[in-house]
Amino acid sequence: MPRTALPAAITVPRIAGRLRAADIGLVINSNDPYSVEVGAFYAAARGLAPEQVLRVALPTRATLTRAEFEPLQRAIAAHFGRRTQALALSWVAPHAVECNSITGALALGFDAELCRNSCARSRPSPYFNAATARPFADHGLRPSMLLAAAGVAQARELIERGVAADGALVRRGRPPVSAMLLSSSDAARRVRMALYPQPSLLRDVGVAVRVEPEAELYQASHVLLALTGSVRAPLEPPPDWVAGGLGDHLTSFGGSLADSHGQGTALDWIASGATASHGSVSEPCNHLQKFPHPQVLLLHYLQGATALEAYWKSVAWPQQSLFIGEPLAAPFARQ
Repeated sequence: MPRTALPAAITVPRIAGRLRAADIGLVINSNDPYSVEVGAFYAAARGLAPEQVLRVALPTRATLTRAEFEPLQRAIAAHFGRRTQALALSWVAPHAVECNSITGALALGFDAELCRNSCARSRPSPYFNAATARPFADHGLRPSMLLAAAGVAQARELIERGVAADGALVRRGRPPVSAMLLSSSDAARRVRMALYPQPSLLRDVGVAVRVEPEAELYQASHVLLALTGSVRAPLEPPPDWVAGGLGDHLTSFGGSLADSHGQGTALDWIASGATASHGSVSEPCNHLQKFPHPQVLLLHYLQGATALEAYWKSVAWPQQSLFIGEPLAAPFARQ
């Protein structure tokens, strides 16, 4: 199927407000020791009230069937009221519902038709590039993010980075941060370069937007954002991340955390010190709509949006998109 296009220049709306800890529902899988421990740590770190936590019993394998997913969907709908705008899922697996990501299926509903041809156009998200800070109230969907890492210790570090990020980049006199928009020789995966903003776009707000070869990532200082298109991300040695850093690589199975088909995954970004990442759980082909739009991602984040909001708002067709990281990290949020 031919790749469909997004406009190279896009208008990002001005936003007011962001998700707060009181807006988050936390889901813990009681069958998974990682989920129980990481969930408890996250609830304490973000000061979540007991009613903000839902405990469920799920299989701990990578992929759920639709029949296994539907009780989870019903339990979330029954437990969380209108105040809950978004979800944190405290596990690594399950991360897929057949060919759908679990984050996509929870927000937009399970799409069985997509599994007939995962390269086809998928459901558009009304949350794409939206001005709202109330996704459930305004659009009837709860975006979610997995608190996923290679182990409990890494998950704790991830959560601590997210908490440390809050408001950290609005201080006067801070050093400039780098938005690294990377080029590669991979023709099929470098298509997102057409959406890269101009390097001079954000110089006046202390963000150095740099379009560079992948090898330059390890030389950059104070990395806020790193995007590329390649089978594996260039993460050795790890970048000099700031708390709240976002990074992903456009490839087919970056969200297939258990079986990556020989490709790097979003977990690699978290292991390197990033605070949130993105990947596809099934073959999406290289439709630009199925991957984060660089300008939308960066410009929402710079307005004070959380990592969850910035990432979710940057993907037009997120049915196969898995979002992982600390949802509430907001380095540009003013208190």
